Amino acid sequence: MRDLGGEPFSRSFAGSLLVAHPNMLDPNFRRTVLFVSEHDPNDGALGVIINRPLDRQVADLVTDTPPTGLADVPVFLGGPVGKNQLMFAAFEWKKGDGVKFSHNIALEKASAAPGEKNLVTLCAFVGYAGWGAGQLESELKQKAWLLQKANPSLLKLDRLPNLWFDIMRGLGPWYKMLAAAPDDPSLN
Repeated sequence: MRDLGGEPFSRSFAGSLLVAHPNMLDPNFRRTVLFVSEHDPNDGALGVIINRPLDRQVADLVTDTPPTGLADVPVFLGGPVGKNQLMFAAFEWKKGDGVKFSHNIALEKASAAPGEKNLVTLCAFVGYAGWGAGQLESELKQKAWLLQKANPSLLKLDRLPNLWFDIMRGLGPWYKMLAAAPDDPSLN
């Protein structure tokens, strides 16, 4: 976890993962991991939830025949905003720059993406998450989110559904215990 203690939030968090704190109760973001695709402290931020697969593929959600090579692309619930749109996105590893997220890529580029050398994962998202200027920084100060560095090994399709739990276990015994707690402790 990045140590944010006392650090002013003046830099961009684009390319980072936002991990919902185990105490977050908002059902839109409970136990989620978001990839921050755009962030400017003066303008706000955009991102997508990457650990909520819909157990559907592009072919299941479109009425027309999907473009070549995209029918089997998995679809994730990207966030509570714009749920009436399907967006293709690619996670790419760029040496020296880390993981880059190309969202709203054109269908032609998405069709070609599976063969690209630096491609980590190609996904489709329904919806996204957004924050106004200063909102994400405020939520980070309130410790609603844990900020993590994104790396290619975390962004493999088979890891994404359990990513939140995997990250919690990696943060140590306290977070592991909080992550294992039931949503309603009275049911325990």
